Amino acid sequence: MNVFRLAWRNVWRNRRRSVVTIAAMTFALWVMVLYSGLITGYLNGMERDVLDLEVGDIQIFAPDFRDNPSIYSRIEDPDRLLARLDELGFRSSARLLGGGLAAAGTSSAGVAFRGVEVARDATVTLAQERVAEGTWLDPADPAGVVLGRRLARTLGVKPGAELVVLSQAADGSMANDLFTVRGVLMGISAATDRATVYMNAESFRELMVVPQGAHQIIVRRPADMELDVAAQRVLAVAPDLDVQTWRQLMPTISTMLDSARSVIYVLFFIIYIAVGILILNAMLMAVFERIREFGVFKALGVSPTRVLALILVEGTIQTVIAIVTGLALATPGIWYLSNHGVNVGRIGGMSVAGLAMHPVWYGEYTASSISGPVLTLVIIVFAAIVYPGLKAALIRPVEAMRHR
Repeated sequence: MNVFRLAWRNVWRNRRRSVVTIAAMTFALWVMVLYSGLITGYLNGMERDVLDLEVGDIQIFAPDFRDNPSIYSRIEDPDRLLARLDELGFRSSARLLGGGLAAAGTSSAGVAFRGVEVARDATVTLAQERVAEGTWLDPADPAGVVLGRRLARTLGVKPGAELVVLSQAADGSMANDLFTVRGVLMGISAATDRATVYMNAESFRELMVVPQGAHQIIVRRPADMELDVAAQRVLAVAPDLDVQTWRQLMPTISTMLDSARSVIYVLFFIIYIAVGILILNAMLMAVFERIREFGVFKALGVSPTRVLALILVEGTIQTVIAIVTGLALATPGIWYLSNHGVNVGRIGGMSVAGLAMHPVWYGEYTASSISGPVLTLVIIVFAAIVYPGLKAALIRPVEAMRHR
């Protein structure tokens, strides 16, 4: 008995039922492949935005800074630490942090100053690529500053406007100076948008009378290094400082990302269980329609294993057709979502836990994001086929031939 030829004939014996079953599997696979890539892109994009725009992989502080933020709590010799991190293959940049008041015209607002080394900071953050109006900081323009978008709106300023800042310097004197707005950022995060003023590190030092030290060092690990390993190596060169990974600094975002990844598998399960029920019903119908046929097979000496193999091959044929068709139909969607994405900026953009997402939502399609839905479909289909196959294989010839 040629099992494949007989199985092929049986699949198309009831053409309508087979087409409906294959169509259901195809649609489920098409949806899940596109959905899997979109969710993967969304979660990876969110993590990249968190790391690239706000916190980096690891941050280093003076031991008491996070509990009691103060301009006096500083890393005393950041240059030595930065040089050591460079030797270990990390990218790093020191920042100066402070607070005060900014005013333009008749408007004023409380602000958070961030003093950055422009060249080094560009290696650990992409904030310079999120300038909506004007340009980023330039060491050649020490009086230039860049504002968060909501702060700029509150103060009513645009690039080229003058900004007066007031604070208390580290030596107890009044810190005040006149700056020029060089740029306004896109959405970064609620805190950055509402209150942050970026300025050159030297301008910060002069304004706040902080001749040395740094309040924060942002570290980016090599792409092939695990976060925990990177944290241990950074801690080894800064044992007396407060070393925190981004997951420790932002536990809510970290937990949300980990939980959201499991949602993919939950949806896989729900959709594919529905498909599995449909396939189970279709295969049971196919078996009951052919009980007398199977009885004849068994009477002629066909073994239960061969009968089971026949049912499994029938399911395999339908599954293979569904996989090939589903992936073929998904290919244009994969190309479009990978290269063009979904522009959510046109509907106001997205933000999660106060963090603004990139305005274009791209799908990310890898071997695992495609093979996962395919493998899940195969497992569900064959789980649904086992019961009808065993029923056909174990049927008694006498009872089968009397079946009406």
